[in-house]
Amino acid sequence: MNLKKYLVRALHRLQKGPGYTYKELLVWYCDNTNTHGPKRIIKEGPKKKLIWFFLTLLFASLVFWQWGILINTYLSYNVTSSLSIGFKTMKFPAVTVCNANPFKYSEVKHLLEELDRLLEAALERILQPTPGNGSENVSPPLNLQLWNQIPLVLIDEHNKDHPIILDIFETNQTAEGNRTAAGNETEEKKYKLAVKLCSHQGSANCTYRNFTSAAQAVTEWYILQSTSILSKVPLHEKIRMGYQAEDMILACLYGAEPCNYKNFTQIYHPDHGNCYIFNWGMDEEALNSSNPGAEFGLKLILDISQQDYIPYLSSAAGARLMLHQQKSFPFLKDQGIYAMAGTETSIGVLVDELERMGYPYSDCTMNGSDVPVKNLYSQYNTSYSIQACLRSCFQNHMVEICGCGHYMFPLPEGVNYCNNEDNPGWAYCYSSLRSSIKQRQICIDSCKETCNDTQYKMTISMADWPSEASEDWIFHILSYERDMSTNVTLDRNGIIKLNIYFQEYNYRTISESAATTIVWLLSSLGGQFGFWMGGSVLCLIEFGEIIIDSLWITIINMISWCKGLKQRRARARYPDTPPTVSELVEAHTNLGFQHDGALPRDQALPPEPGTPPPNYDSLRVQPLDILSPDSDAE
Repeated sequence: MNLKKYLVRALHRLQKGPGYTYKELLVWYCDNTNTHGPKRIIKEGPKKKLIWFFLTLLFASLVFWQWGILINTYLSYNVTSSLSIGFKTMKFPAVTVCNANPFKYSEVKHLLEELDRLLEAALERILQPTPGNGSENVSPPLNLQLWNQIPLVLIDEHNKDHPIILDIFETNQTAEGNRTAAGNETEEKKYKLAVKLCSHQGSANCTYRNFTSAAQAVTEWYILQSTSILSKVPLHEKIRMGYQAEDMILACLYGAEPCNYKNFTQIYHPDHGNCYIFNWGMDEEALNSSNPGAEFGLKLILDISQQDYIPYLSSAAGARLMLHQQKSFPFLKDQGIYAMAGTETSIGVLVDELERMGYPYSDCTMNGSDVPVKNLYSQYNTSYSIQACLRSCFQNHMVEICGCGHYMFPLPEGVNYCNNEDNPGWAYCYSSLRSSIKQRQICIDSCKETCNDTQYKMTISMADWPSEASEDWIFHILSYERDMSTNVTLDRNGIIKLNIYFQEYNYRTISESAATTIVWLLSSLGGQFGFWMGGSVLCLIEFGEIIIDSLWITIINMISWCKGLKQRRARARYPDTPPTVSELVEAHTNLGFQHDGALPRDQALPPEPGTPPPNYDSLRVQPLDILSPDSDAE
């Protein structure tokens, strides 16, 4: 079947219109469509045609503009938050308790002795009212090599344009020279204490961390120096030097069931030393709370042994505790709270469950498997959290840039902790990295929030405990139970009582839902189309039909153009009248008896004797595929 005829028949079946030109098709569409406006364009007079044409064009533009806004709103994937309140038996949270002081001073004193002597001598010089009044007879000699690695300096900012930097152990001579040069100057200079950090010892590439109070500067300097010292101590030694569970946890009661230190899981936390977790859910099933109220919660009595605190490392005294989900790592420095010694602290708990929508509505993660940062806290077999991701990201950058890891975070494989001997410029590198906004932004962009999270809201109240009337017998009993001694070994400065319980079984669920759905999008698109154009889905189908018809007409026109081009090329090849079949036969016959350069037929020589006559039957005339001028006529 001829291709053109087939396409014409197909067009008849699809188009159902009266004509085959674009103009006829457009007129047919305007006359038959259910959309208001196009009909009036072809049926009204010239003036009204123009008016209706511009009105239709205006409202069609408004429809497409509104559609663009609606589609953009849908593709923004906004969410709405809803709050629902439920009632159920809930799992009791994991409770982590630590001492505010990471190590017993009696156990680490031999490691920090040189550091303490340096700080005592420095404080004596800082606090002396005039040069020369401090004690000069320090025995044994100070370890200035340790001091010079990360020194404390005084900055005289009397002249803001030219501040004077004074080393504390050279302040006497320098200050004396400055006073001599000042002559009769009576104005007393004020100094600020700062920590000097250099890329390596003796380098001119240094930075100064200024503090508004000398107490802050001393604490920061001591933490940096002690971090370098403790980073070289093996983990089992640090655990031994910390507070043991049997010494710290004096009494435990969960609901009506007694418990003891064996019901706690020990982990080592760089900030707080040995920490103990109740109901962590690692080795056994998590405990459920039978009822709300203080009588059905966890009751603890702790001894923090405040008299054995490291004087320059821990300026706060008490217990650090945190409530968190089972199998999650406790980040007490960020989310923990303090319980004060000599008090009974009651903590009422309310539960908030957060349910976030995942991609594309939010960039949250279910388990951290799609986060590009390697979770260094996975060695504890804990679940993913954004705090673990941020710290792992920082530690990875620390290892990459500084060549060693910070003592406060877990280490990647094959990396050592930073210290002054092996990494002289680690403190400078760490300080630069910690203050880098770019580094923080990289980690924030790399880490993701968890899609499902449980938060514990706490209501805290405190009272003195024990009272003056009961402290005598309580301390006697607790001392005897711990030390098997009739002497009182406990006092108010070291005892803490904790009550942790659910206030009620009502829990709140804050869940996200899509603000715009596909149903909303379709209804909004249809509403705008119907309001401005009076159309419906069928009108869109009609519009799609005319597009298909236009494509068919375009294909037919292209085929006709191609065939016309073929005919023109054939005519250009044979400009005269095409030869007849007899003429072609005669031409082929003549070609079969003549050699190249042969004489004409009437002058040809007779064949030689014995030559067989030519076989005319073997000649075949192959007709040429030449189209006659009317071969394409319909």
